[in-house]
Amino acid sequence: MKTLFTATLRVLLISVVSMVLVFTVAVLLSMNSLYYETNLRNLGDTAQILVSLMDEPQTGIASLGDSPYRFTLMQPDGRVIADSHLEAIGDMENHRDRPEVKAALAGGEGRARRNSGTLGVQFLYAALPVYDREGNMRGVFRLSRQVPSFWQRIASAALPFLCFGILVILAAGGLGYLFSCSLSRPVKRLLELARTAADNPQEVTIEPSSEDTREWILLEGALRRMAAALSSRIRAARLEGRRLETILNGMTEGVLAMDTGLMLHLVNSKARGVFALDETTPLGSLSLLAATHSTELEAAAHRVLARNTPEELHLTLHGGGAAQHFRVFAAPLKGDQDRLTPEGVVMVMSDITRLVKLEQVRTDFVANVSHELRTPIQLVKGFSENLLDTPLTDPEEIRHGLGIIAKNAQGMENLINDLLTLVRLEDEGSPRPGMEEQELRVLLEEAFQAISLQAKKKDIPLSLQCPSGLTAKVYGSFIIQAIINLLDNAVKYSPPSSAVGARAFTAPGALVIQVWDRGIGIPLEHLERVFERFYRVDRARSREAGGTGLGLSIVRHIALMHQGRVEVESHAGEGSVFSLILPLERVQDT
Repeated sequence: MKTLFTATLRVLLISVVSMVLVFTVAVLLSMNSLYYETNLRNLGDTAQILVSLMDEPQTGIASLGDSPYRFTLMQPDGRVIADSHLEAIGDMENHRDRPEVKAALAGGEGRARRNSGTLGVQFLYAALPVYDREGNMRGVFRLSRQVPSFWQRIASAALPFLCFGILVILAAGGLGYLFSCSLSRPVKRLLELARTAADNPQEVTIEPSSEDTREWILLEGALRRMAAALSSRIRAARLEGRRLETILNGMTEGVLAMDTGLMLHLVNSKARGVFALDETTPLGSLSLLAATHSTELEAAAHRVLARNTPEELHLTLHGGGAAQHFRVFAAPLKGDQDRLTPEGVVMVMSDITRLVKLEQVRTDFVANVSHELRTPIQLVKGFSENLLDTPLTDPEEIRHGLGIIAKNAQGMENLINDLLTLVRLEDEGSPRPGMEEQELRVLLEEAFQAISLQAKKKDIPLSLQCPSGLTAKVYGSFIIQAIINLLDNAVKYSPPSSAVGARAFTAPGALVIQVWDRGIGIPLEHLERVFERFYRVDRARSREAGGTGLGLSIVRHIALMHQGRVEVESHAGEGSVFSLILPLERVQDT
């Protein structure tokens, strides 16, 4: 990975090498030009001296063959008439078109540098016009000399020069390295500071260095202040997040928050429980429909987003065999109050299952009580009106009417007493006698005494099976009430001279009290509902027997008060067995 250190060092090295190369090339090119220019100027000066010293150029040139200089004499038409290095001048080409010759023929001094076509080597040329005593141009004198190239001249100095250049580059690289180190050291420390501040701001413990420049110190101070402020804000945000999470999870209402795509980003504990979402279920990629499986909630969320207004609805969920009812308030989420486009939807779900059930119970209760009271009230009213019209001389009719009124009044009184008993049992805050350790046989015998007269009228013998010394910690009066209700039903719905009895015993982990009879029994399809309020297997017969339809419901509530249960086993025409089952740990330890 490229770092500031390597990047800086690379830039410095490239810069130094580039500058050295550019400087070297520029110097060499300048020296090359100066080299040839100097040699040409010296050659021209020499040619002028020679021309001024020669009386007969053509005769003198022939004697200069061993000179390092080459002398050439040409006529005005460019034809060579004498050359110091060639004897066979007849084969030489005409030199009129040579640039230095042209310049000399024009009356000036000509200079040139090129490879000689005749000798095939590089020469410097200087040409001058030759005049006679009268000033007439007699021809052109050209002086040339073979010179080594500039690069050959400096070849011997190339190695020292190269070594010097390498030393310069190394020195520049070393200085660049030191500069890069001094630059990257504070940057690395600041980078570590920034990384620590980003990962865990409260652990920023890096001390500032006194070796840094003022700019770095100021920058590091700013970063430290920023890290401290960031750490403080993170702590505040975490605290606020935990506080908000605690509040949301402590709510009895379920809370769902989602974006405009209906992707959930907040679900509190209550909502997770309602929709069976595990705590590890990732949010952000979970849609409202996938989490709740409710098209009603999805449609409501779309309406809230489209209208940008809150909405309230009633939601019923079916799961686990029981229906749950919720009042759902859905409102748009707005980032700014001035914004017209919502950023999502928040839903608050209030569980109103208990309220719905209570409302249903209340409705059923009112309907059932009204139904149960309607008939006796009508009978009392009818026979009262009949008695008012009956002459006092007819005592038999008066007696019959009063008997009907008394019977129905007693039925209404029993109904009211049973209703009050149910209310007392359902109200956990109502005053109750404490649970006491009591002998069960004593409780059962008291219940038998309360029902003995009714059984004697139908010639029904009562039998009791309960071992002496069997005790339990129970609400004694309520246990007696439950046994009386069960015995009363057994006697009412059993034919004369049949048998009715009760027994108590212990089973693994439970205390069992059973009341049995050999009466009409209960059909199988009614067994699950006999403990409901006002439920009667045979309404006409039950009402004729004086039942209120609340006795078995009272028994069930007494069992629940002891954290137990009541069961029934019956077959039509064969009798019934009602079992009151109480947990031993409850009846013994409470």
